[in-house]
Order: sequence, then C-alpha cells, then structure tokens
Amino acid sequence: MDFMKWLNSLDELLYEVMSWLLFFPLTLWRAAFRPIRTMTEIEREAALPDEQRYGSVLSPPLFLALALLLGHTVATAMGQTDAIIASHHGLADLVNDNASALVLRVIVFAAFPLFLAARLVRRRGVQLDRSSLQQPFYEQCYPAAVFALGISIGTSLGLDAHPTVRTVGHWLAAGSIANYWIVEARWFSRVLRIGLLPAIGNVCLGLLEGTIFLIAVGFLFTR
Repeated sequence: MDFMKWLNSLDELLYEVMSWLLFFPLTLWRAAFRPIRTMTEIEREAALPDEQRYGSVLSPPLFLALALLLGHTVATAMGQTDAIIASHHGLADLVNDNASALVLRVIVFAAFPLFLAARLVRRRGVQLDRSSLQQPFYEQCYPAAVFALGISIGTSLGLDAHPTVRTVGHWLAAGSIANYWIVEARWFSRVLRIGLLPAIGNVCLGLLEGTIFLIAVGFLFTR
C-alpha cells in the first residue's frame, strides 16, 4: 500500500515537473510581452477557488524561482562561480552550494514584489496584513521574474571575456531595468487610478525600498 502511494506521488510529481517545460516559456512570453494583461488576469483569478487558479500559467512564486534557476544555470554553464559561494565573509558561510545560493537569490528578488505590493495596499487605503498583501504580491511576481531573469543573464554575459557578449549583457540588464520600471508605472497608474507621474513616484519609492534591502543583504553576506 505504501509502495502504491509512493508511485502515485511520483506520478503527480513527474507530471508537475515536466509541465514546467511547457508552461514556463508560455508564462515567460505572457509576462514579458503582455504584462498588464497577465497581471489583470491574475487579479481576476483571486475570486476563484485555489484549484482553479493559474490554469494556463505557472503560479507566481514558482515562476519567479524557475526564472532565477534559469539565470543561475546560464551563469554556471558559462563557468562563473557565485561570488557569495566563493566568499567567506559575514554570513556567506551559510551559502556554500548552488541550492542555498538560489534560495538567497529568490529571497532577494522577491523583496521587490513584496515592497511594491505593500505600497499598493497602503495607497489603496486597505489595512496591510497577510491577507491583503498576498494577492498583490502574487501579481507582482510576474514582472519581477522577467526582471530577475534579464538581470541575471545580463550580468553573466557582462562578465564574459568577449567584448560583444559583454555589450549585449549590459544592454540586456539595462533594458530589463527600464522595462520593469515602465510596467510597474503603468500598473500602479491603472490599479490606483492615478496619473502617470504619481505612479512613477510610487514605483520609485517601492524600488528604492527593494534596492536598500538588496544592499543590506549584500553587505551582510560580504562583510
């Protein structure tokens, strides 16, 4: 009986993992080229039962984690070693393999959707708690995943020895930052029903909070 349960669990796990091969590129395409529509659809799905959500896309936290895994894989394939793994300063000793380095990256990049979602909730005049924050955070994970993937791959290419590859990497990283900023400004303007300039101001504050968190984590793990 236990063996049959294990086989059933393996069957479900195998299907789930293999489905990522199809739904990750589909979700990436939608998040990259139709970000506002994708976030709007996720917002509407909040009213559905849990089992009916994310039927045509990957769930937000999973999509963010897989995007960072892909970026980390590209860096590894290029023969690059994670700077924190190679470091032995501060809290870096806690990150001693690729798995722990990936977990740290997920936490760092998830800070951006967290702070932006918290700003959205506060600007809506809703009490900030775990319940009110969850859905906006999930919506924010989609553009954040595109941003994280672009930054990760762009940084890896920017460290390559070939000048052309480095240039491509720098443009990819810069384009990812600009795209993230534009998408968020449009989303804040739409959701809060405010002008583009106030939306830009709110996005800048949210991204500043995420950047401060990123710098603080970097300091703790390198000093």
